[in-house]
Amino acid sequence: MKITAVKTFLLDHPLARPAGPATYYYRNRQTLFIKVESDAGLCGWGETAAFTGVRSLIEEQYAPILIGRDPRERRKLWRELWGPNFGSGLALGGMDIALDDLRGKALGISVGELYGGRLRDRVMAYASAMGYVEGVDPAESFVRDAAAAKELGFRAVKIRIGGQSIRKDLVAIAAVRDILGPDIRLMADGNGSYTLGAAIEMGRELERLGLYWFEEPLPQSVPDYTAYEVLTQKLDIPIAACEGLTSRGMFKEAITRRAMDIVQPDVSLAGGIGECLFVAELARLWGIQCAPHVWAGGLVTAATTHLVSLLPDASWSRCAETPMLELGTTENPFLEDLFVEPLEFRDGFMTVPKTPGLGVEVDEDRLRSYIKS
Repeated sequence: MKITAVKTFLLDHPLARPAGPATYYYRNRQTLFIKVESDAGLCGWGETAAFTGVRSLIEEQYAPILIGRDPRERRKLWRELWGPNFGSGLALGGMDIALDDLRGKALGISVGELYGGRLRDRVMAYASAMGYVEGVDPAESFVRDAAAAKELGFRAVKIRIGGQSIRKDLVAIAAVRDILGPDIRLMADGNGSYTLGAAIEMGRELERLGLYWFEEPLPQSVPDYTAYEVLTQKLDIPIAACEGLTSRGMFKEAITRRAMDIVQPDVSLAGGIGECLFVAELARLWGIQCAPHVWAGGLVTAATTHLVSLLPDASWSRCAETPMLELGTTENPFLEDLFVEPLEFRDGFMTVPKTPGLGVEVDEDRLRSYIKS
């Protein structure tokens, strides 16, 4: 079996209204799909962030290495691809997802089975929701979005904060807490919008409100996430962080100085599923849980669903906390619209695909309608 072609598709979708986290508004949603074709008639699909230079790295550096090679030689290929990447898992993450999809199809097994078999058949998902919408009062939109997430059956919800004063954000958070009730977990994502002092102040208020974690409140200064270890020392609420790190070396440095209580590797940014499993196991040696980051389309979500199915519970207890899947609920056609059948979400849980590869089939006719040249 040989790889015959590597193709990329830059996808773009204008949002109905500008929206985003505390630091900026998105006016378009973009992602980069990757297709790896083979002489066996099978193809593998991957996805990564459409950052500058990623597409050219895949087309100009990765494609010549891969064409003519057997995709089942995982360890050999991964090592060869790592070199041109200069130690960053960004382009390699999307490429490795596509190769895993192709390997699974070639072997007739799911991606989860490629990595030793899933620990659960469905994974708990949390609604990654409630960003700021330009011209809309968050006190209104947050409550509306929280009610919608609850109606969909989510048992955990994440809110974006930091885009207005602490006092105003606390009013919105308290209203969301009331809507969700005591049995639904509530997390907050600061998206790098706070100073150290303000992050400590807000963290203590979130502790009072019983939030489950406080995500990335300080600027995400890659590769060291400066001063995050101060937050883990001063606050009782767990600090979730490091979604922006792109190599196991970066994660090791952050983990050993306890820059987080919950580590958040992203399969599309940190080198793929295998690397994220390595990071998760490394973190467990320090008693740090893993909650993978996802802010992408359906291919990254499918890959992360398999990853979460492979992660063990936090302890051996019958009531131990289980790892969760981040599932975006904001406007994103790349999450469901591009597939023959979308991933199955029901009652707060995502079913882990059992068909070969990632378990989702791209509809290329729909894909073409979103292609940006």
